[in-house]
Amino acid sequence: MSIKPGSKYYPLFEHLQVCDQESVTLTFVEIETLMGCSLPASARAKKNWWSNRDSSSALQAIAWVSAGYQIKSVDLTQQTVIFQKFQAQYNIQQKDGEIIWQQEAIQALRSHMGLTQAQFAQELGVRRQTVSEWENGVYDPDRSTTKFLELIAKQSDFHIPPSEK
Repeated sequence: MSIKPGSKYYPLFEHLQVCDQESVTLTFVEIETLMGCSLPASARAKKNWWSNRDSSSALQAIAWVSAGYQIKSVDLTQQTVIFQKFQAQYNIQQKDGEIIWQQEAIQALRSHMGLTQAQFAQELGVRRQTVSEWENGVYDPDRSTTKFLELIAKQSDFHIPPSEK
């Protein structure tokens, strides 16, 4: 899922996207000011409204997840929310400077691109089930697919952090 311009939560996405901080604390009023409208009553009353779910019905979560953040904590009394940069840890292996396209590398690339398994499968021209099987280690992609994954990784500016090389 990705946030669409025109969504009422798009200004929150834009704000978080340009923040270069590990953690961002915003009040509900600051979020409403960014959005130019009020948060729904459920945002003020229920912590689960602030969950990091990947669902087309959770447009608010798509805003912060698409910007690379997740909710660290919500204080309904103080009406504050802390967004934390999402730091996925993957064990990506390399051989002779090339990524070995196994389950964690595939999942890391897909996450880096901000795509669901279905969207990633469509990008690659395979079934969603195939992506799921790769990510669960049922089997690895064939040689031609690994070459295509390399190309997609380069186009999407996917890099392995130095600690994982």
